[in-house]
Amino acid sequence: MFNKNIKLVIAALIIAYAVYQFTEGFIGNGIMYILLSLIFIFLYFKNEFILLAFLKLRKQDFEGAKKWLSKIKNPPSALVKKQEGYYNYLHGVMVSQTNMNEAEKYFKKALDLGLSMDHDVAMAKLNLAGIAFSKRRPLEAKQLLNEAQKLDKRGILTEQIKMMKDGMKKSQGPKQHYGNRNMRRR
Repeated sequence: MFNKNIKLVIAALIIAYAVYQFTEGFIGNGIMYILLSLIFIFLYFKNEFILLAFLKLRKQDFEGAKKWLSKIKNPPSALVKKQEGYYNYLHGVMVSQTNMNEAEKYFKKALDLGLSMDHDVAMAKLNLAGIAFSKRRPLEAKQLLNEAQKLDKRGILTEQIKMMKDGMKKSQGPKQHYGNRNMRRR
């Protein structure tokens, strides 16, 4: 994996060569080189390994997603800030199955770096709410859950939020006692 700025340098060189092709009268070649440079500009903003990891996660292939993410050796130099947020977000999703403490760290870092889609932010907050609730921090969990509900404008996470709220209500409800143990039997 190479530095993210190399993609911009390659795109600039290809555009310069396209301009040269235009001046020489090879208009078709110039247009083709301009289109080729757009690929490198696109890959500057949307990292290819993160896109491939998202595709693997969509198929529930956690090992495949982990393989693609492992190809990014130095995220701060290889990724722009939002891509680094998604890098941590994907790690959080994968690790949440096995290690909640590490997943919490990844989700918080992803939120700090920024995620561009509201439903991704809502999903990260929903996962953090579940982690906070399992660690017996109900106030933090409730706050994160409300924030996730506000961010979920399309209703993608409505069912998960409802299930988590129901689970929180059940565990916080009054403990009922059936009879008194100290009563004598007749």
